[in-house]
Amino acid sequence: MKYMGSKNRIAKHILPIMLAERNPNQWWVEPFVGGANMIDRVVGNRIGADINPYVIDALIAIRDCVSDLPKTNKEFTEDFYKQLRKSDDYKYKGYVGFAFSYSGKWLGGWRRDRLGKRDYVNESYKNALKQSPLLQSVRFVKESYLDLQIPDNSLIYCDPPYDGTTKYKDRFNHADFWQWCRDRVNEGHTVFISEYNAPEDFECIWQKEIVSSLTKDTGSKKGMEKLFRYKA
Repeated sequence: MKYMGSKNRIAKHILPIMLAERNPNQWWVEPFVGGANMIDRVVGNRIGADINPYVIDALIAIRDCVSDLPKTNKEFTEDFYKQLRKSDDYKYKGYVGFAFSYSGKWLGGWRRDRLGKRDYVNESYKNALKQSPLLQSVRFVKESYLDLQIPDNSLIYCDPPYDGTTKYKDRFNHADFWQWCRDRVNEGHTVFISEYNAPEDFECIWQKEIVSSLTKDTGSKKGMEKLFRYKA
């Protein structure tokens, strides 16, 4: 699913690094699952969680009800999209709120090209059809990372809101997050974190410059994507 901050473009680089340390039958856990563009490439036991209930609603719709999702922009129009900004009276609001929005930002504006010829509803539907089989065994949970129940000795991949970037509705305490990562490692879990920067007791094990565009107003920008793990 198209989602703001998706790791779709770097998954091929960082996933092999993490999977090399995954044991057979070990749970793969993502407390910030977002568009599920990492977890859908993993097999076996998987948990995908997110504090945003619309994210999980969208992923469950793709997993379980993909054939019922809107298929063309004649079936789901921009006017309908605008109405949903003020109403929850639509079963698949979670899905359309991300899939039909600019850069996958929650209700961030109807996606369109300059000529108005692209059918983004249809493109999103085709992407959902491809992703649906890959999500069939994922356990999706509407939980904050702080409340998530994690099986023993799991491999945890975190893609949290980046410090100093786009602001989120709910304030995110970065210091608490990094301490949570330390605590999980001390409990016996294997933890990897995507971020631009990290505290000194975390080491960068991979990095790559990526051009991103978060909104139609800010344009593109470059950032050094990094993968971290706790030195201890």
